[in-house]
Amino acid sequence: MTIVDRYLLRLYVKVLVVCLLCLFGLFVVIDAFGNLDEFLAYGKRHSAGVFGVLLDYYWPRLLWFFDRTGAMLAMVSVAFVLTLIQRSNELTAIVAAGISPARVARPLLVASLIVAILGIVNREFGLPLVRESLAKNAQDWLGEESRKCTPRYDLRTDILISGKSTYSKDRRIAAPLFRMPPELSQWGPQILADNAYYQPESAGRPAGYLLRGVRQPLDLVQRKSVSPHGLPVLYSPADTPWLKPDECFVASVVTFEQLSVGGSWRQYLSSLELIAGIRGQTIEPGADVRLMIHARVVQPLLDLSLVLLGIPLVLSRGNRNIFLAAGIGGLLVGAMMILVLVCHAIGSNYLLDATLAAWLPLLIFGPVAYASARPLWD
Repeated sequence: MTIVDRYLLRLYVKVLVVCLLCLFGLFVVIDAFGNLDEFLAYGKRHSAGVFGVLLDYYWPRLLWFFDRTGAMLAMVSVAFVLTLIQRSNELTAIVAAGISPARVARPLLVASLIVAILGIVNREFGLPLVRESLAKNAQDWLGEESRKCTPRYDLRTDILISGKSTYSKDRRIAAPLFRMPPELSQWGPQILADNAYYQPESAGRPAGYLLRGVRQPLDLVQRKSVSPHGLPVLYSPADTPWLKPDECFVASVVTFEQLSVGGSWRQYLSSLELIAGIRGQTIEPGADVRLMIHARVVQPLLDLSLVLLGIPLVLSRGNRNIFLAAGIGGLLVGAMMILVLVCHAIGSNYLLDATLAAWLPLLIFGPVAYASARPLWD
C-alpha cells in the first residue's frame, strides 16, 4: 500500500466506526428510554445492576444492527471520504500528481469488500451465537412472561405440537397438546399434560419434550414405549426408568424456539444450519427458507454494487457538500432496500420462483453499477 492508500483507509475506517457508533448509540438511547422501567426492574435482580443488564441486552443487538446497516455504512463511508478529500482539494493534488480517480477509489473499494466479508462472518458465526438473546425483548428479558405458542408439525413423525403458552426461562410449554398421527395412535389421538419441557439431545437420549402431569392417556403407566421403524418416539414410564408415573417423553426435531418465536427464528441460523435442517427434515423447505439461503449469497455482491454505484456518482458531480453526499448514499441504499423487500415478498408468497426473487435485485442493480463505474476505470 502507498501512503495515499493508508491515508484513505484511515479516513474510511474512522468514518465507518463513527457512523456505526453514532447510529447504534441513537438506537440504544431511543430504545432504552422506551423500556426504562423494565431495565430498572431487571437491574435490581442483576448482580451488576442496570448497566450490566443494558450491556447484556444491547451488545448482541450491535451485531444485529451491523447486519442491517453494513451495506449502508460502507456506501456512506465511501461517499464521505471522497467528499472530504474533494472539499479540502486533496483530490485535486492527488490527480495532479498523476494518480487517476480510479486508483484513488481502489482502496475504498477493497475496504468495502472487507466490510462485506465481515457481514458474512457476522451472519454465519456472530448472530447464531447470540440468537437466544435476540429472541428476547425488553418486556421479557428474563423469560418469565408468557408467549403465544406457535403450533408446529414435526416433519419426521407428523406429530402436531401446540400448547397454551411458552416460557423461555425454563423452555416450558404450558398446557401442551401433542396430536398423534395414525401410525402413533397406540396411546390415543393426543397427549395432554400440565407442562412440557424441552430437553436437548444428550447421551443415549434424543432431543424432545418431557411432559409432566400427563392427563391423557389416563393409563399411561400401562402403556409401552412406541418406536416406529426402530426409532424411539414415545417413551413410557412403564419401561423407562428415568420417567416418573405421570411423565412421558416425546422425541422431536421441533426446537423450543420454533414454538416460542415463530418463523423469525430462522433468520439467525447459519446457512449450514439451514441446509442441514432441510436435509434432516427439521426445517420445512418452503420458499422463504430457500430465498433466505440464496439472499445470503447475493448480499455481498449487492453491497459491492451499491458502492460501485456511489463512487462514480460522487466523483462525477465534484460534490463538496458532506450532507449531500450522505443524502446520495441514503437514496441509493433506500432504492435498493425497497427493491429487495419487494422481490423477497413476491418470492415468499410463491408469486415468483424463490431463487429468481433472491437474485433479481442483483440482476437489476449489477449491470447499472457496471455501466456507471466502467467510464471511471477506463
